[in-house]
Amino acid sequence: MDIQEELRIALLQMDLAWEDRSANLRHADELVASLPPSTDLIVLPEMFSTGFSARAEALADTMDGETLQWIRRWAKDRQAAVTGSFIVREGGRYYNRGFAVLPDGREYYYDKRHLFFGGEKAMFTPGCTRPVIEFRGWKISLAICYDLRFPVFMRGHHCEYDLMILPVEWPRSRQEMLDILVRARAIENQSYYCLVNRIGTDGMDLVYQGGSQVVKYNGKVMERLTDFQEEVRVITLQHYPLESYREKAPIWQDGDAFQLL
Repeated sequence: MDIQEELRIALLQMDLAWEDRSANLRHADELVASLPPSTDLIVLPEMFSTGFSARAEALADTMDGETLQWIRRWAKDRQAAVTGSFIVREGGRYYNRGFAVLPDGREYYYDKRHLFFGGEKAMFTPGCTRPVIEFRGWKISLAICYDLRFPVFMRGHHCEYDLMILPVEWPRSRQEMLDILVRARAIENQSYYCLVNRIGTDGMDLVYQGGSQVVKYNGKVMERLTDFQEEVRVITLQHYPLESYREKAPIWQDGDAFQLL
């Protein structure tokens, strides 16, 4: 597949209504409608339809439910890939499920592997594998929030992805850690990293600063959204500088081979 040199990514740094799927879907619909038609990829926060809640039994949707119907419509109508995560019930279990729904009808899913201690770990089932998605010539992978703390899991063999998408709900009290970790993972993997966080206060009185950003393959912050402000911004990534950087500094060739269990 030919590589589309420029990939235009929309970061939707939203304020989420606590445990209110209908309100969040309507609000996301308004934000998606505001995007320019040239947008290639739309990135929503973690658990964008409910906020980060462990009340899975009450809040989970199914794979043929309302949430995915909206996501599929956005992908089709906007001719863009749509990514993020939401709470899913499947086979009697609950998952924090990342998604990448493409405009040609292809769908990819990733169940969060590293579940945060407390409610999430008690209620949800972890996943085990990350997809690598071919989209307009770019290799894209998915991870979710707490995964960012685990470099072995995030490691790509032979630069297997060009872009990592990270929907998160990361509280203000740990924002500095988030900023450091995302830069470190980008440097280690010589890949673009796109991180989208929420803003506002949730039902557990946790405050979210935002700090949504795109980090380049060399660890430099390309663009960062405004703290404590709902914002939608489209950022253009270029593929050739990434290829050139990897050729000049082929650090990935010295990476260790390993298998995740």
